[in-house]
Amino acid sequence: MRISNLTHLERPWRIHEVLGDFPLEDVWQLSEITGSLGEFDRFVDLMASGDPAHDAPVAVRFLWNVRDALGKWFGLGQIAAVAQEAPADSLRNQVPSDLRGTAADVHFRALPFLPLYKTPTEFAAEIANKTVHGVMHLAWVDHTGGIYSPQMAVYVRPNGPFGRAYMRFIKPFRYLIVYPALEKHALHQWSDRRANP
Repeated sequence: MRISNLTHLERPWRIHEVLGDFPLEDVWQLSEITGSLGEFDRFVDLMASGDPAHDAPVAVRFLWNVRDALGKWFGLGQIAAVAQEAPADSLRNQVPSDLRGTAADVHFRALPFLPLYKTPTEFAAEIANKTVHGVMHLAWVDHTGGIYSPQMAVYVRPNGPFGRAYMRFIKPFRYLIVYPALEKHALHQWSDRRANP
């Protein structure tokens, strides 16, 4: 479920120290996924192990593969690939010294994200290609006395006019298809992992 950006911005997340005025695109609350404080690492691992081009619901797989085909044809880079190196304008240098190296144990299976940092309740990773420079921020929010659920904030800085046009074009697909389907898929995987640790 999409929630107000202000809800995210008002919390004292460490990501604000890293990103400054980096544009916040939107924030999603995955309220059906719940766990204890100590289960955040498990949630981060679930998100990092995803492979939307193969594991996600059919509609998401289709859109993901279309995007990769367009990326190949027009030289935009793939989104279903493992990142090989940090971009030239990587945000890693803006991570506070006490957070550097805290996400070294996180490895994305099939997405070109590079981890920035991890705390007991936060995780951030960046992605960069010819269309955008983006950051995924995962937060573990205490809603009711020790019961936590995740929030996902998406920060995006489009690369030039083409990047801005690209973001406008994909917005309805993200809101109507990609995010709702991925949220349901994540809930299913979370339930399976908790039942079969």
